[in-house]
Amino acid sequence: MGTPPLLAAIRADLETAGDPERAEAQRAYMRSEMPFHGVSSPELKRLLRPHLAAYAPGDRATWERDVRETWDGATHREERYAAIALARHRVARPWQDPDVLPLHRHLVVTGAWWDHVDVVASHLVGGVLRGHRPATTPVVRGWAVDDDLWLRRTAVLAQLRHREDTDTALLADVVEANLDDPSFWLRKAIGWALREHARTDPDWVREHVAAWGDRMSGLSRREALKHFA
Repeated sequence: MGTPPLLAAIRADLETAGDPERAEAQRAYMRSEMPFHGVSSPELKRLLRPHLAAYAPGDRATWERDVRETWDGATHREERYAAIALARHRVARPWQDPDVLPLHRHLVVTGAWWDHVDVVASHLVGGVLRGHRPATTPVVRGWAVDDDLWLRRTAVLAQLRHREDTDTALLADVVEANLDDPSFWLRKAIGWALREHARTDPDWVREHVAAWGDRMSGLSRREALKHFA
């Protein structure tokens, strides 16, 4: 099977614009096994703009196929960023419901690094959760205790953008489920999620940080209370 046409077109533009020196620096910074083309973030957005503007899948199945083919077929990291851009495409807004969570889970588990996971968590999973709480909340609770570190990080970060709509019971549960984990990625995520919620409800954050006491790592506590310094 050959390279899907959409991925081939995106890859051709990235190869033309790539900078080998920048690619090595990006790869070292991201500690990535997958190479980069060496395209800056602003340039990537510019290159993707015409592809995204012309993108018009006829149905949900076509869109999901295109996201998966672009993601799974990627040879360079910018191609995976392109797959995430397709997943976030405005045409897909009607399809951002609980049925899409297996796709988002696939991106998280196979992406397994913060540059992929954090966007999926806060924009994609978070959007589904905000719009479909009864069906999505049990899934997020399950992810919070999954064996996969990055699914747990996703559960913690899923409400980053929810502000006053945050389900504080869910936030408390997913944080508490991961307080004892020694992973930097979870400790940082816990602090980040609480710091963001502190913009909306600082008293809630203060009370919970105090209640969790020594169970909460110093990193999580510092991040959570950063606005109060």
